[in-house]
Amino acid sequence: MSLIETARAVRENAHAPYSKFKVGAAVQAASGTVYVGCNVENVAYPEGTCAEGGAIAAMIAGGDTRIAAIAVIADSPQPVSPCGGCRQKIAEFADGDVVVTLATTDGTVLETTVGKLLPGSFDAAYMSRA
Repeated sequence: MSLIETARAVRENAHAPYSKFKVGAAVQAASGTVYVGCNVENVAYPEGTCAEGGAIAAMIAGGDTRIAAIAVIADSPQPVSPCGGCRQKIAEFADGDVVVTLATTDGTVLETTVGKLLPGSFDAAYMSRA
C-alpha cells in the first residue's frame, strides 16, 4: 500500500464531528516503518490533534526519530497543506528535501518538500550561542 493510500485509510478513523473535515497522514520513518495519524477534534476548539502531529507522535512512540517521507490527504477542492504548527513539527524530524505528498480524496496530488513548506524554519541552531 502506498503512503497516500495508507493516509487515505486512516483518514476514515478521524474524529471530526464539528468541522466534518477528516484528515489522514502517514509518515514513513527512516527505518522504513510507516506510522499513521488522523485528526481528532475536541468540543473545546482548538484543543484537537492534527493528523500530522498524531502520526509524528506515533513515530516517536515507536522509537523512530527521522521522517523519510510524509503524505497528507483530505476531502478538499485542492491538496491540503499542513497547518503552521504541523509544518514546524515535520521540520523537527525531517530534512528540508524530504518529500511531502499532499492529496485530495478525488485523486489530485501535489508533491513538495519540507523546505518549501517551511522556508526559514526555526531549528536548534537558533538555540545555541556562539
